[in-house]
Amino acid sequence: MTRIKRKKLNLAVKKELQKWLLIRITGIVLLCSLVAALILYFYARSEITSSFFDAHLKIRRVSDLLLPVLLTGSAVSMVAGLLLAMFLPQKIAGPVYRIEKDLEQVQEGELTKEIRLRKGDLLMDLADEVNKATASVRQRIQEIKDNYRAAEKAVRAGNDSQVEEALHRLEESLSRLKT
Repeated sequence: MTRIKRKKLNLAVKKELQKWLLIRITGIVLLCSLVAALILYFYARSEITSSFFDAHLKIRRVSDLLLPVLLTGSAVSMVAGLLLAMFLPQKIAGPVYRIEKDLEQVQEGELTKEIRLRKGDLLMDLADEVNKATASVRQRIQEIKDNYRAAEKAVRAGNDSQVEEALHRLEESLSRLKT
């Protein structure tokens, strides 16, 4: 049984994206903690002497007193988590959706398509790399077309040496594409 060697965790990849996510998630966690602490403070701050004596038959454990605090803190954390889950992925999902739609056109043969994202989108680097790759493929295909036209022209002219040279260039162009 061969063991698959795992790659080490690389925290230096996409530092800006990692920093952006870390700041947002840490901010939400801190905000939830602050709100939960404030709720606990206001519950704990209220005077309970008269209500304690009135409720001594109902309250048996400290957890009975803290249950409303825990439920309120949990509800606030849940709402904050839902907000984070709704809005944070949009900064990533929007550009991913745009890239997918543009790549569908490239897949259909539209090699002049360039992916354009809004300024400041998180996946601008990815879009730029896809645009470079598409431009490179487009350039190679254009080179193949040019060499094909030259070979076709040489065949029509009946010049065997030009035909051979054009076919050689065409073969070289095709050999640069790995399929």
